[in-house]
Amino acid sequence: MRRYVTVAVAALAVSLALGIPAPAQTQHKGTVVIPSSSIEKPGDAGKRAHTNLRMFLPTGGFHSANPLVGPPFSGYFYETPASIGCIYKLTKAVAGCNPNTLSANPTGGSKAIAIVDAFDDPNAASDLASFSTQFGLPAPNFQVVYASGTKPPANSGWELEESLDIEWSHAMAPSAKIYLVEAASNSNADLFAAVQKANTLVAAAGGGEISMSWGESEYSSEVSYDSYFSTSGVVYFASAGDSAGTIYPSVSPEVISAGGTTIRRNPATGAFKSEAAWPDSGGGPSRYELRPSYQSAVSSIVGSVRGVPDMSAIADPNTGVWVYDSGNGGWWVVGGTSVSSPLLAGIVNRAGSFAPSSNAELTDIYSHMLDFKDTTWGMCGPYMGYSAAKTWDFCTGLGSPKGYLGK
Repeated sequence: MRRYVTVAVAALAVSLALGIPAPAQTQHKGTVVIPSSSIEKPGDAGKRAHTNLRMFLPTGGFHSANPLVGPPFSGYFYETPASIGCIYKLTKAVAGCNPNTLSANPTGGSKAIAIVDAFDDPNAASDLASFSTQFGLPAPNFQVVYASGTKPPANSGWELEESLDIEWSHAMAPSAKIYLVEAASNSNADLFAAVQKANTLVAAAGGGEISMSWGESEYSSEVSYDSYFSTSGVVYFASAGDSAGTIYPSVSPEVISAGGTTIRRNPATGAFKSEAAWPDSGGGPSRYELRPSYQSAVSSIVGSVRGVPDMSAIADPNTGVWVYDSGNGGWWVVGGTSVSSPLLAGIVNRAGSFAPSSNAELTDIYSHMLDFKDTTWGMCGPYMGYSAAKTWDFCTGLGSPKGYLGK
């Protein structure tokens, strides 16, 4: 298969290979599609998880030369490691944060970030290397680990998920060790066995983060899994979901819930304008988890239960990030809260605080609300009933990163 998806026919062929159903949403000059791996089937809750990713396919495919550095296709304003670093003030401020002109990437990071996903991504190492070369990132310190000891079967939707996760955690913390821990399947039994394996790896590296971009609708026995997120020195992240309501493990009090935003750019110049709540981001009050002490300051909003998300980052596929996955045809523009979880894990790793637990990290985060970029525009949730608001809300939590302070 060709390295780049350059025409509509190729894009359609790859879409069919991913098991993508009919377009979920049509936009001017493109279509947002949802792979079958991101669709929860009846009876999945409490048994198996889904990914939280969506892809944007431009009408007619990508049309431009393929530069050796920077965005793989020129003339588009989708996000790169350098543009995200600029928007979130992780690098030197540059007016407009234009992804086609920026080259300064986030630097640093240490210890380890473990990505937990299901099934096998056979080209994970080479794709991560290609992504790093394209954007001028350091060569990754990367390792694939089979949680069961045996190589899992491949799955095209989860493969794209894994490429996204490893590439964007590396982009935000390029000096950290990246583990891709592959579960034998997307069943709860296999995924939580993979979390246990990741716990061991990250603890042995001296601490770090674990990112889980998957989830499932809440279920009454979910609290019994919270103990998986208690290894000393490990901070856990999970995607808040790509539809109204809440999912597990995002709602666990021992996990940092990653919500989603939309990046707003000038359509003519590409200049960054602002950030808003992504209407499809998950969020809300948990059905089963009680409010943790670190959310006492927002008890008037969440009541007696855990509220999510805690913080947010880019997730709208219409303003998505570049991801390279050779097994699915090459370069994609990807969104969903599957982006925000590994991205935020990388930022917190680079911040260098290395809290002893998620609870400790969240206590620090909620004590430094002013160190986040408050998102006060947009709506989300059931019937669009939640609104972005000052301080904390069910759409974006505390908001998006504003440098490394308070993290």
